[in-house]
Amino acid sequence: MATKEMKSYSLAEMKDKYIGKVGTKERDDYEYELRMDVLGRMIKAARQERNLTQEELGKLVGVQKSQISKLESSTNSATIDTILKVFKALKADINFNVKIENEYLQLA
Repeated sequence: MATKEMKSYSLAEMKDKYIGKVGTKERDDYEYELRMDVLGRMIKAARQERNLTQEELGKLVGVQKSQISKLESSTNSATIDTILKVFKALKADINFNVKIENEYLQLA
């Protein structure tokens, strides 16, 4: 009895096949949503680390509890200003990296 060899695929190959190639609208939308999800989870983790409720953080930032909830669940696109205010209220540093063709851009 012959056994059939299974081919394995990388995550990149699977994303290319089922979501779309890099640079397509579908892939760009997917990558954006993924980044927003990670950002929302980071905000929630930092808030919980500070033992703050969504309402308390909202008051510190100057927004409603519902906006904090939406940020944490990635259901809206927040402005960079709001995101910076949230991390400032949490007394958390946020770092931005810009990578161009496999090299990180550094400002002098």
